[in-house]
Formats: sequence, C-alpha cells, structure tokens
Amino acid sequence: MKNAVRSRELGHSHITVNKAICGGTPIIKGTRISVSNIAAYYLMGLTPEEIQRELPHLNLAQIFDALAFYFDNRDLIDRQIAHDQESVVSKQFPSSK
Repeated sequence: MKNAVRSRELGHSHITVNKAICGGTPIIKGTRISVSNIAAYYLMGLTPEEIQRELPHLNLAQIFDALAFYFDNRDLIDRQIAHDQESVVSKQFPSSK
C-alpha cells in the first residue's frame, strides 16, 4: 500500500488513489472504476440507481461516495472528464497534419 493514498486521508471510505492503477486517478476501492466515470454518468443525467444498473458490481454506497468525492473535488474531476473526452475524440479523429 506504499503507492496508495489511504481512504481515510481522502475523507472517503470507498475512494482510493494509487499511481499504479489508472494512472493515479481517484477510483472506487477494489475496482478500476474512476470517480470521473461515475461523475460523467451523473452529468449525463443518470441517477445513482441508474448508474448502479449500468455498473451492477458497484453498490449504492460506493456510487454515492464517488459522487461526494466529485462534489468535494469538482475542478479536479471535471479536468479529468475533459481530458478523457479529448483523448477519445483525438483517437477517433486523428489530426491530418
């Protein structure tokens, strides 16, 4: 657990950060699901219950904690969402330089 940030240090029991997992982005502990993924679903208009139907291996406590982390760290997670969208678009539509 050397590289991982303890959940207690983040203030969210279901969220962890580990540089070896998903590049160090905040994730739901025990998964590779990032907080930015959960936040993106929420921003698309899905309720926590609908997010759980999309990701049935997560429980509502994990989803609500991810959303709480998002609201506590909105600038950081919004930047990650924007970066992820840029990465996807640039792979689908590479520059024609």
